[in-house]
Amino acid sequence: MPRYSPVLLRDRPRHVQVISAVVAPAALGAGAGILVGVSAAGYWAIAVIAAAGAFLSGFEHRDGWGGADRGFSGGIIYGVVLLVIHALTGTHAKVSLGSFPPLLVVVTTIFGTLLAAAGGRIARAQRGDPPRHEPLLWR
Repeated sequence: MPRYSPVLLRDRPRHVQVISAVVAPAALGAGAGILVGVSAAGYWAIAVIAAAGAFLSGFEHRDGWGGADRGFSGGIIYGVVLLVIHALTGTHAKVSLGSFPPLLVVVTTIFGTLLAAAGGRIARAQRGDPPRHEPLLWR
């Protein structure tokens, strides 16, 4: 059976790295920021697309740790842009952003990290690579 071998993010041209790791989460966050004041269904559709993108982004890394880093940064970008665009549009949110909306950034960061880590871990398993055990700091 042939080994699964996707092109890793680090092996892609710099402009592709920037587009997929920065521009894509920002664009999805902007779309969600607009739609949160227009349509709950539209907002959640963008959220599902962003979640799928976070998961799939993990496949562009050697393992779950690399995927987690990518999901962490993507989650922050998505959440911050979402809130900024929503504030700039001045619309009333059709979806609850909580009593303290900046916590949404924490939520999007956690979900992005976990989803991308899961994608990276699955990709590592599909490649047949053994698990990488990081050394414990106290050893």
